Amino acid sequence: MQDATQRQQYLIDQLNGCAQGDRLAFERLYRASSAHLYAQLMRIVRDEGAAQDCLQHVFINIWRVASQYDATRAKPMTWLSTLTRNAGIDWLRRQKPQDATTDEPLLATLLGTEDPEGDSISHQKNDRLNDCLDTLSLQQRQLMEMAYFQGLTHSELAHSLSQPLGSVKSWIRRGLERLKTCLTNGI
Repeated sequence: MQDATQRQQYLIDQLNGCAQGDRLAFERLYRASSAHLYAQLMRIVRDEGAAQDCLQHVFINIWRVASQYDATRAKPMTWLSTLTRNAGIDWLRRQKPQDATTDEPLLATLLGTEDPEGDSISHQKNDRLNDCLDTLSLQQRQLMEMAYFQGLTHSELAHSLSQPLGSVKSWIRRGLERLKTCLTNGI
């Protein structure tokens, strides 16, 4: 536990350094997080070159908006992973027309597409989403994070968890419904 706490504090310190224009802190942040963020991008875009390009854009964005990171609102890797996920999804959207899916409007409500440099409303939404994620069972929360923050498909989730695809889809659907209820009704 201490190692995780130390790692988290290290990342917070590097983000704070980036916010102050410290290039060495930026380099340390890159070394500490880029492998994880690159793997996340590979799962989303499924192309090495695109993942590398997206990672570069992510770190340029981190340098620009590091001052907006608030350790009281999100863990550093959660914040970095959100920036990364958004960059990967943006890349995918630029590659092909967005197909209408049944989950898309709900996901837009749940996760938003605002830039991290958004105003306090965006931060309030993130806080509300985190509060609602806390209402889920550990299994549902893990599935939601793997699907929407790490970019895993339903099939990949089913395979990695050794569960039937239909069960995974049902668990995610129920989790989304519970999140939607929580976000719209404050329950």
